[in-house]
Amino acid sequence: MPFYSSLGRIPPKRHTQFRKESGELYYEQLFGTEGFHGFSSLLYHVHRPTMVKSVKELKDLTPVPAVNKNITSRMLKGFNVTPKDDFLESREIVLFNNDLNIALAAPKKSMTTYFYKNADADEVIFIHEGTGTLRTMLGNIPFSYGDYLVVPRGMIYQMEFETEKNRLFIVESFSPIYTPKNYRNKFGQLLEHSPFCERDFRGPSELETHDELGTFTILIKKENMLHELQYASHPFDVVGWDGYNFPYAFSIHDFEPITGRVHQPPPVHQTFEAHNFVICSFVPRMYDYHPLSIPAPYNHSNIDSDELLYYVDGDFMSRNHVERGYISLHPGGIPHGPHPGAYERSIGQKETGELAVMVDTFRPLKLTQAAIDMEDDSYAMSWLDK
Repeated sequence: MPFYSSLGRIPPKRHTQFRKESGELYYEQLFGTEGFHGFSSLLYHVHRPTMVKSVKELKDLTPVPAVNKNITSRMLKGFNVTPKDDFLESREIVLFNNDLNIALAAPKKSMTTYFYKNADADEVIFIHEGTGTLRTMLGNIPFSYGDYLVVPRGMIYQMEFETEKNRLFIVESFSPIYTPKNYRNKFGQLLEHSPFCERDFRGPSELETHDELGTFTILIKKENMLHELQYASHPFDVVGWDGYNFPYAFSIHDFEPITGRVHQPPPVHQTFEAHNFVICSFVPRMYDYHPLSIPAPYNHSNIDSDELLYYVDGDFMSRNHVERGYISLHPGGIPHGPHPGAYERSIGQKETGELAVMVDTFRPLKLTQAAIDMEDDSYAMSWLDK
């Protein structure tokens, strides 16, 4: 996030002595991205954060393409992903390319026996169903339906769920996640025409500081391999931190839609950006108010990008049949648009209650076997007149 934050106790000057009541030093750690060039925070640990006791077996998580070069429009029934107890085991990658992985998950249990760190990617975890707390080394963030949880790469965390019914839509980005640059001024502040502002973002609170030694398991994803390391100190032993690199939550319900007299293009829905893709939020809004407007989106050609839409809730006017948790994929190279009748039905409509998350990628997406297994294979021909 492009604004400064602080939590807990920190010394008045960075890189200087910061001592415990016993006179011993706290251990400073720079937590940064893109070398020393990107966002960073300074953390102060009770114990050295480097005390590895053992390195265990590793597991290969590399996604395997079932469809490598796709030009077929597809619809996936996302709620068909199998619920599993474990958070990591429940994550099923359905689409991917060199810039990101897109996964679905239905975890039933909280993470209690291990901590997790994704050293490959920033994570955007969209909460479709469920409530709980994202527990991190920089503090805790409560979450509920409609929250985006943005977890920077390298952040050690646990997901704590309040019930067994949880549905997550997850984007792993191999480049840093930012708010859109067209909504920020040269200092990083969000502009007046932005559909959200800094007060809509929720950073960590309730900093946990565990002064504990023992054996603590951290599962670390690096180069698509899951490594198991055991550390001698509790990973949540930070007494304070400050900086610009921290996890945060943003609710899709706080996104303020931009509307107009005629149909507005998808960039007005942009919420996050990264290298070669964007994430957009479609929320309840007033339709276009020109007297001759056609609220349904016009047919458009995806020449440069694949367009993925994850359906969350509400009535999706441009599709004749869609349910919660469905994922539509419209690949680059061919046009797509409203289903037969939807264009005409939209005339005269005043508002929409739809809720959806869109991911536009500027490199083609590959489908895994998990995606094929939950596909409605009739979707590509659903624009034919019956």
